[in-house]
Amino acid sequence: MPSKKLYRLAFISLIVFSLLALANGAASSSVGQTDKQLRQANISDGGGKQVADPRGGITVVATDSNTWTGKAGDGPRSRAELVGFNPNGTVLYYNDSHTRYWDVDHVNGTRATVEYLYADHISKSECGQEACTRNGIERVNLSTGEVTSIFSRITPGKHSTRWHDGDRLNDTRYVVADIAQDRVFVVNTTTGLVEWSWDAQQAFDPQTSGGPYPEDWTHINDVEIVQDNRIMVSVRNHDQVVFLDQQTGLVKNWTLGSDGNHDILYEQHNPDYIPAENGGPAVLIGDSENNRVVEYQRENGSWNQTWTWQDSRMQWPRDADRLPNGNTLVTDSNGNRVFEVNDQGKVVWSVDIAFPYEAERLGTGDESTGGQSAKSLGLGSKAASNSDGGGQVDDNQKEGIAGSIWVGIKNLVPGRYMNALMYILPAWMGPTELAALLVTVLGLLAWALTEWRWSERSLSIPWTINVERKQ
Repeated sequence: MPSKKLYRLAFISLIVFSLLALANGAASSSVGQTDKQLRQANISDGGGKQVADPRGGITVVATDSNTWTGKAGDGPRSRAELVGFNPNGTVLYYNDSHTRYWDVDHVNGTRATVEYLYADHISKSECGQEACTRNGIERVNLSTGEVTSIFSRITPGKHSTRWHDGDRLNDTRYVVADIAQDRVFVVNTTTGLVEWSWDAQQAFDPQTSGGPYPEDWTHINDVEIVQDNRIMVSVRNHDQVVFLDQQTGLVKNWTLGSDGNHDILYEQHNPDYIPAENGGPAVLIGDSENNRVVEYQRENGSWNQTWTWQDSRMQWPRDADRLPNGNTLVTDSNGNRVFEVNDQGKVVWSVDIAFPYEAERLGTGDESTGGQSAKSLGLGSKAASNSDGGGQVDDNQKEGIAGSIWVGIKNLVPGRYMNALMYILPAWMGPTELAALLVTVLGLLAWALTEWRWSERSLSIPWTINVERKQ
């Protein structure tokens, strides 16, 4: 029988190798390297250091944060950023002055000007009785760095009060997804007056639907102006995409999804409408808690799933845009990357960036309006268990066994729990590092238990527990 010395040597070796794997993951993280390069980049019109692979057109990425203020020294995922990449992969624009960055839209008629939504957390001392949030819309010329304020308001609280999305209706009016008030409103940005609004309570019962009321009931996180001036709205906590008529309210027979039916949608983000002239009506969606991007086609008065894509690395995608060339630009938030998939389902471009929320390829149309539907393109779906079949290969597939184990774990653990875990972990922790962490913890526990058994000590409870059954 092996001696105690051999057992101890085995435990030490196992734990040391696991710790080395963790240290290597932290030191070699491509997300951390990209983050450092972005902060140190010389902003230029194309003559700086290449940070991302070349790709046609300017790509703008807005990132989220998992901290209160997102201080610059807190590292990846804790600092929100707005980044513009030149077509040759150099950095055109970089800003991390806001606590959160959300929706990004290209301003029509410009080469490199975008409008975006942001949130800034404000302390109790500045707000009064509780912390609050300044939600706002700004415009920036990415080439010159000139920023113009369009509209802002302060809302109480922070977590479920941050506006995630807005869409320009015309030169003076904006449609806003108001998480704080569970509503959609149109504001005149010149006068500051709200000229129209729709309250979710007009269509849903707070007591029987959605999330906890009033803390985070609907989590309305996206709005988009579609044909006939209807407004498409993502009601995240109801697992639904709905359509609004500004005269009559909810267009009931157009609702996509059902509260609690997670086979269709599960707490989605950033649905994009593809119009009939481009093979629609269709909606391309970041189906976040299902860890996939999915498309539904409107056929004979109902919504039918026509395309879905995911790989082993995908974790909480929150945006997908169909490009005019038939490719799809995907924002993978807990996967810490933005990537482009071609019409064969292969990843043809990717940049690792911490906690991205939305990405926009300038010059391709607002969101997915310049792209064709999956049905008209004849796109084939891809599941996480499939091989890419060529092109670039994601990190988990390079890892082979670790990637397969990771897919198996994700299939067993409900999406929202896995995403909650990934939300709090450092950006550099992938499946290999998580496995190493698990081995380290289990190894230490097994070693401690073994040493306890060798010590010949016993565990006793120094009192008696009487249990009586009542008649």
